[in-house]
Amino acid sequence: MNHRTTAAVLAAGLLATLTACGSSDDDKPAPSAPSASAPASETPTTAPAADGTDALAKAVADYTDAYFGGEADAAYGALSVRCAGKITADQYKGVVEQAAAEYGPDHPATGITAEVSGDLARVTYAVKGLPKFAQSGQPWAREDGTWHYDAC
Repeated sequence: MNHRTTAAVLAAGLLATLTACGSSDDDKPAPSAPSASAPASETPTTAPAADGTDALAKAVADYTDAYFGGEADAAYGALSVRCAGKITADQYKGVVEQAAAEYGPDHPATGITAEVSGDLARVTYAVKGLPKFAQSGQPWAREDGTWHYDAC
């Protein structure tokens, strides 16, 4: 695997939500935030993004953590079927172990953004402390409802 494909990313797309939200009630006061003593049932919750970007961001973050953390089984399990068909689990274990030995585990994916089209996504992100591993448009694929690293 080359450096371009060694780190994964992902991130949420609130842009669609923000651009879709509009209001003609600009002169109404904004609702106040719930007080600290408000019951949990009155605290607003955030629903997962309909396009899967929340799950995608988590998949990217988990893959990046596993990759730099030396967790070969977890990192290999995050590969798409197509990518897993190009490298054996034992070969990938060597790649992950080398990355963990060279860089260590404290390099999370940051600033994850994604463009999702059906079951395919292009993810852009940085890797904390390792600018050479920053990704732009890295491919990910949703297989059986789960996002997988597809940059092989």
